[in-house]
Amino acid sequence: MSVRHGHHHAAATADARAADARYLAAALGLIVAFMAVEVVAGIVASSLALISDAGHMLTDAGAIALALVAARLAARPARGNLTYGLKRVEVLSAQANGITLLLLVVWFSYEAVRRFLDPPDVEGALVLVTAIAGIAVNLAATWLLSRADRTSLNVEGAFQHVLNDLYAFIATGIAGLVILLTGWARADAVAAAVVAALMAKAGWGLVSSSWRVFLEAAPRGVDVAAIDTDLHDIDSVTEVHDLHVWEVTSGFPALSAHVLVRPEVDCHERRETIAALLAERYGIKHTTLQVDHTAARVIPAEQLIRRPTGASTARPGQ
Repeated sequence: MSVRHGHHHAAATADARAADARYLAAALGLIVAFMAVEVVAGIVASSLALISDAGHMLTDAGAIALALVAARLAARPARGNLTYGLKRVEVLSAQANGITLLLLVVWFSYEAVRRFLDPPDVEGALVLVTAIAGIAVNLAATWLLSRADRTSLNVEGAFQHVLNDLYAFIATGIAGLVILLTGWARADAVAAAVVAALMAKAGWGLVSSSWRVFLEAAPRGVDVAAIDTDLHDIDSVTEVHDLHVWEVTSGFPALSAHVLVRPEVDCHERRETIAALLAERYGIKHTTLQVDHTAARVIPAEQLIRRPTGASTARPGQ
């Protein structure tokens, strides 16, 4: 990569991060403002669905705030012992968002069962009106976050929080309409259970994706066996050892390998060929490749150690 191209790439990355931060901040403002309104409406209407939505919106606000902080930390340059910088802070943020969703699932599920068995009086009209307003707010917030870079697991975590809140408001609105038309108060508990199921799906997706990064598994969609086959198919490559593919953070795949080539081949030229193939075919641009000749003679370590003339070669205890 040329210096000029590197500067352009860094500038583009910085601009993209700044745009993401603006979208996240705008969505955060919308959610915090409406959350306060919803808490009051939920208490007045005695609606678990509204209160659960408000609790979910609180986690939305926390998720977006955490995403903003994580993005800022991840943008810091690598230095000292942090050779990759703080890029994995974004993955930690996504994992925290996923765990929060799963914890909320437990509470909402318990409350939904309890209220289904003993339903309180619910103000259907207030629930419906609040839900309609919530749908509008969450549509705006979802649209804002959809414009950010969702290949980042950090941004995706915040997006999933807000998207699930949109689903929750739709379910709550339907429950409010059912209560208003039929008087069946248990619809509120059913809506809360539906929301919990959606949150469980999103939460598990975030947790499993973040664990893949922490366990240094290959990125989703990358077939390590196919990479191994492609490397062996390169002309003059005889063996491939210690092939490792992992993600430093979402959108940052890395690969290392030890490759042996025939003696007559230029190792440097073959390394460049392999690096170009990995970048073009698999999008892996961060590679550490050790390329050696197969005929290289390995000299025993004891032959490389210089001993004084006449020194004994006997091992201790002999």
